[in-house]
Amino acid sequence: MRPIPVGAKGTYSLRVMPAHLANQFKDAVLPQVFATPMMVTIMENAALNAVRDYLDPGESVVGTVVNVRHLAATPVGHRVTAEAEVTKVDGRRIEFKVSARDEMEAIGEGTHERMVVDMARLTKKLAAKKPG
Repeated sequence: MRPIPVGAKGTYSLRVMPAHLANQFKDAVLPQVFATPMMVTIMENAALNAVRDYLDPGESVVGTVVNVRHLAATPVGHRVTAEAEVTKVDGRRIEFKVSARDEMEAIGEGTHERMVVDMARLTKKLAAKKPG
């Protein structure tokens, strides 16, 4: 891993489709709005995009902490965009400020943490955990 600068930013956008809605993704009793787990997903993807260019071959980053608030509802058809900014780097641990908005307003904000991992080492660990 090359040094990751505080202030590095990444974004990730998607158009909200029916499969992204709370009533489709989780439970039919929920409203037809962008699901919170999908908002977290776009925030995590923005964080990955903020540090992707600093990773060495064979490295990746996995999420370890998510602390976000979902502020506003978004219906199908809107484009949502998340932004992540590196706020702290402590060895392999990276902290981010994350936010998301739709075409009208801010829809989410919070913090996120990711850890740099060696993919070969992680694959080996996972292989040892195969169910019996």
